[in-house]
Amino acid sequence: MTVQDSSVLATLPVLGETALQTYPTATLYVVATPIGNVTDITLRSLHVLTLVDAIACEDTRNTAHLLQRFGIHKPLVAAHMHNEREAAEVLVRRLQAGERIALVSDAGTPGVSDPGAKIVDAVIAAGLRVVPLPGASAAITALSASGLVNDQFHFVGFLPAKGKQRETVLNGLRGVTATLVFYEAPHRIVDCAQALAAAFEPTRQVVFARELTKLFEEIHRCPLADAAAWLQADPHREKGEYVVLLEGAPAAADAGDAEAERILNILLAECSVKQAASLAAQITGRKKNALYERALALKGD
Repeated sequence: MTVQDSSVLATLPVLGETALQTYPTATLYVVATPIGNVTDITLRSLHVLTLVDAIACEDTRNTAHLLQRFGIHKPLVAAHMHNEREAAEVLVRRLQAGERIALVSDAGTPGVSDPGAKIVDAVIAAGLRVVPLPGASAAITALSASGLVNDQFHFVGFLPAKGKQRETVLNGLRGVTATLVFYEAPHRIVDCAQALAAAFEPTRQVVFARELTKLFEEIHRCPLADAAAWLQADPHREKGEYVVLLEGAPAAADAGDAEAERILNILLAECSVKQAASLAAQITGRKKNALYERALALKGD
């Protein structure tokens, strides 16, 4: 963008609309911040960050750096996963005194695999107002560029780090027809791909979205069977935060079939095929022989 282009943006009539909007006091403003490219912040978010009395944030250093880039200086309140309940009490008292408080996380939307949900819950419980300001979300950004045609998605977030726990979670998702959305750290991405390949059909499409909106952004889609090999083909692919999208299961014959399979998968993680089929029959009311045959097939996949 040239200097002239930048000056044109500064004079756009729409910027004047920010001053005409109402921003009540005694309100918590939940503000999404950029996940990479700093210019993805919204005009409304910038305006609110200049209005509030204080900003509650996941890491004061990261938020101070972001605010500095926009020339904003506000008192910061640490509100991270280790002190969220205590921070909520402080923020509720300040809101009750009539302040405006913004809530941000290090990147993206607070409360979505980031701290913030407990604070929002406490503010609502106190009878105070919460106003969300939409903006960046890694999950939605990845979905929009995935090409996976599905009008539903199931947000899982980060999987357990331990193999057995991760296996149990994934087995419980086998029958979900919605696109599955995971977050994963770079040092676990290969393990994640291998766990997905062990739990789901190899023909399912998987999308790896790495470093979204950043300089080395990479979005790759392939059959699940090829996923681990693609990741291991380039050492740079084991760097940067990931959003992983997995194609949902084919639609089951009916909702009962999907639920029975979900229960079978959970039971098979702890029981023998015979025990799993017997317990699933008691829970669902379905025929034990049919469930036994399905359990054998699942165990053999």
